[in-house]
Amino acid sequence: MSYIFTRQATENASGLALLGWRFFIAVIVMGALVAFHVVKVNLKGRSLKPLFAVAICSPCIYFIAETAGINNTTASESGVLLACIPVVSLIASAVILRKKPGKAQIAGVLVTLIGIIITVFAVSSSSSLSAIGYLSLLIAVFSYALYSVFVEKAASFSEAEITFSMLAAGASLFVVLALSEAAMNGNFAELVKLPFTNRNFLSAILYQGIGCSILAFFLSNAAIARIGVNRTSSFIGVATVVSIIAGALILDEPFTLQQAIGAAVIIAGVYIANSRKPS
Repeated sequence: MSYIFTRQATENASGLALLGWRFFIAVIVMGALVAFHVVKVNLKGRSLKPLFAVAICSPCIYFIAETAGINNTTASESGVLLACIPVVSLIASAVILRKKPGKAQIAGVLVTLIGIIITVFAVSSSSSLSAIGYLSLLIAVFSYALYSVFVEKAASFSEAEITFSMLAAGASLFVVLALSEAAMNGNFAELVKLPFTNRNFLSAILYQGIGCSILAFFLSNAAIARIGVNRTSSFIGVATVVSIIAGALILDEPFTLQQAIGAAVIIAGVYIANSRKPS
């Protein structure tokens, strides 16, 4: 779903403009929730180093690297490389958290990876041979894996507190970058007016700011805190399945037998990874 809104929004706007407005909306809404005591955030007198580590990895490094990687590679290349996130997350959890994944978790993640590769190459198998693109995507993969690990290490903070810190960091970085880009291009006024003159852009920043940032970050942080990095990482492949179905239903994109097989393999991998509770 995020992919669909991003495609529609970036037809007349840059990626930085979208990110800047997205996190601006997200931090405003989250701040209102805190102010009206809908969610509780209390960071006074506490060491913020764990939160800083989380926020630097995601959204700051991850979104910059992912955007640069996708822009410099083909859809198949970016899809396959980003599909390595669960595998790298398992390794990071074992090395940093000293949590050895179970056999079912390893098998499930590998099956999910195979399903994603099948699905991605059902759409395209072309190559860009872009060193910058590959490096950016690898940075995105490692930053997301480290984000997952650091969320589990920040166990003394609630999901709301971790989410709020991520949104605040994202707004601080991407709003500044979007304003700087607009100033250099001489379209500062257009950036400010964009949500009021472009309905697709407004829909995108509302959906991504509230749904993909506040809600998705909160649920991701909650999942990592409750079931751990190893089991949570297996669910990343489900996003590929949702994207395929949403593209077919909303954008009338083709839905092939190979994509259906890939989606089934992904779901099977998620089931295998979570079929047994860790001892």
